[in-house]
Amino acid sequence: MNLPNISRATSVVSREKKLRFRIVPNSLRLFTGLAIEYPVRRNLQLVLEHLRPQAPIQWSPSDNFHITTKFIGPWDPDRLDELKTALAQAPRPGPIAAAIGGFGWYPNPHQPRVLFAGVKAPQSLLDLARSIDEACESIGLAKESRAYSPHLTLARIKGAGVNLTPIRQAIAQLPSAEFGLSTATKFLLYKSEPGEAASTYTVIGEFAL
Repeated sequence: MNLPNISRATSVVSREKKLRFRIVPNSLRLFTGLAIEYPVRRNLQLVLEHLRPQAPIQWSPSDNFHITTKFIGPWDPDRLDELKTALAQAPRPGPIAAAIGGFGWYPNPHQPRVLFAGVKAPQSLLDLARSIDEACESIGLAKESRAYSPHLTLARIKGAGVNLTPIRQAIAQLPSAEFGLSTATKFLLYKSEPGEAASTYTVIGEFAL
C-alpha cells in the first residue's frame, strides 16, 4: 500500500514563540491521534497472534493502536489547559474514515526500527494533521519539517541482529493484509507513560470532529 509522503521581524516572532516552550521536571509526554475502532483492532490482533512468535521484537498491545496526527513530546503540566484550548480551536473536517491494510518497515526494510500497518489516508486526515500542527505552532511548538505520513505502529525493533526472516516470510504468506475501515468522530490528546513491556497511553483530551 502506498503511503502519502511543509523578514527578520517574522524570524524574531518565531524565535520568541519557541522560547515559550520549555522542558520542565515531571513533564507530560503527549501526542494527538485517532483511535482505531474495535473490529479493525480485532482483525489486527488475530493476525499479530500469528506473527508474534516469529520474531522477538517489542509488540504493541492492541489497546495502544492509533493513528498519530501530531507528536508533541514533553509538555509542562502547568500549560496543559493552554494546549487544550489551542487544539480545540483547530479547524476540523468532520468524521474521518481510514482504511488500514498492508505492512511496512520504517525507516527502510533493510535496517528497520518499526513494523507498521499502512493507512490509506483521505484528504481530511491530512487536513486535520496540518490544522493540529498549526495550532501547536501557535503556542510555541516547532512546526513539522517533514510531510505527514500516517501509519499504525505494530512493533518496534530494538537493537541490531534480530532475525526478521521468519516474520517477513509469515507476512508474505498471509491470505490477506486488509484489516478494514476505521471511522473516527473525534481526535484525542494522549499521555504516554513508559512501562515494562510497552508504554501506556491515557486519553486526557477529546475533540469532536
